[in-house]
Amino acid sequence: MSIDAETPTGSRPGGDGSGGDRSGGDPFAASARETTEGRVYTVTGGDWEDFLDDTQQEERVVINLGPQHPSTHGVLRLVLELEGETVTKARSVIGYLHTGIEKNTEYRTWTQGVTFVTRMDYLAPLHNETAYSLGVEKLLRVSAPERAETIRVLLMELNRISSHLVFLATGAMELGSTTGMTFGFRDREEVLHLLEFLTGLRMNHAFIRPGGVAQDIPENSREKVLEFCKVMENRLPDYDKLFSGQPIWKQRLKGVGYLPLDACLALGTTGPILRSAGLAWDLRKVEPYCGYEQFDFEVPTSTDADCYSRFLLRVEEIRQSLRIIRQCMDKLEPGPVMVDDPKIAWPAQLSIGPDGMGNSLDHVRKIMGQSMESLIHHFKLVTEGFDVPPGQTYTPVEAPRGELGYHHVSDGGTRPMRVHVRDPSFVNLEAFPAMAEGGLVADVIAVVASIDPVMGGVDR
Repeated sequence: MSIDAETPTGSRPGGDGSGGDRSGGDPFAASARETTEGRVYTVTGGDWEDFLDDTQQEERVVINLGPQHPSTHGVLRLVLELEGETVTKARSVIGYLHTGIEKNTEYRTWTQGVTFVTRMDYLAPLHNETAYSLGVEKLLRVSAPERAETIRVLLMELNRISSHLVFLATGAMELGSTTGMTFGFRDREEVLHLLEFLTGLRMNHAFIRPGGVAQDIPENSREKVLEFCKVMENRLPDYDKLFSGQPIWKQRLKGVGYLPLDACLALGTTGPILRSAGLAWDLRKVEPYCGYEQFDFEVPTSTDADCYSRFLLRVEEIRQSLRIIRQCMDKLEPGPVMVDDPKIAWPAQLSIGPDGMGNSLDHVRKIMGQSMESLIHHFKLVTEGFDVPPGQTYTPVEAPRGELGYHHVSDGGTRPMRVHVRDPSFVNLEAFPAMAEGGLVADVIAVVASIDPVMGGVDR
């Protein structure tokens, strides 16, 4: 609200101390006019409370929520227009975590690109690696061995559990439940320990590569994986006790962030947001990849289309992922984990040394000391990479947040001509205004938590 300071003092009603009449004599008394900067009021004598009553329904406040805000994940800026505590307009401002990963892949070989894409949606690195590798394999017209595909499914489902646990932990913390936060991160540590055992790293693995996986999983993996499944199945009921039957949790989430099916389809949202509106769209079922058609699991759905239903669906998806992981252990047959093509398989015949680090001495001895041809081939494959036939392809997978798709363009060289990513967080975040407008400021936090955006994937 602006105050017009140009009104002559002598023209104010009551300037003589008599109080005056707001409506008589002075045409500018307590009036308003529209300017390019909004409505400008001329404040004159009279009763201030009456003046406030006149403007009470027209007050708007614009605030920034983030980017330096824990509830917006530190790098998401939300511009909110408020009337009281009601959000009348909302928009998201992105770009604070921009990394240029898509462009960087054009300056690396096809295999080296894996080390970049795994860092985009950093809560679903293995889904990024799989989608990227499947796209390259489609251009190469090769398929990974069956054992490698089963290992990929195993790792992706572990990664899905880890991602949903972060959703539970951060969402609970943002809504005031520190116990939920400690539960979620405690159980995520179990997943990360297991992933470190299987791949060598907790995150950003670069383990799934064009042609298969970098190396076979350790011999005693079955016992470790089944033990993890047992631990998680015992702990999942705790989340129901802590959240599902909790009245405060329900009141904060039920009926909040409503987005019906037609709006989901219009905005292109996928994943738990779309399934919470009633459509059982899961790429693992409708467009199977990596042998998902051989696994028995359900796609949970709801028709409530609110924040609470998205929470329930993610908890159920953890249970379904555990089902798939157990089937992976039964399905895992001995065999190669990389395509049998020395012009593609990189790194060639990788095996871990007795110290658990680096290549085995036998492998190093053959490459470095016994065969000049092997050394030359290994050197050229690592430094130059392999040629990929010209063409373009789009390859989607079902990531924890929805459809994660890779558009590859090859000009026939050893590097991508273009890599573009359809990241689900980017598309789902477009639904934020539709979910938040009309609700309260407190509901904005619940809405962002239910979208579960990962800004590394949004800005990439």
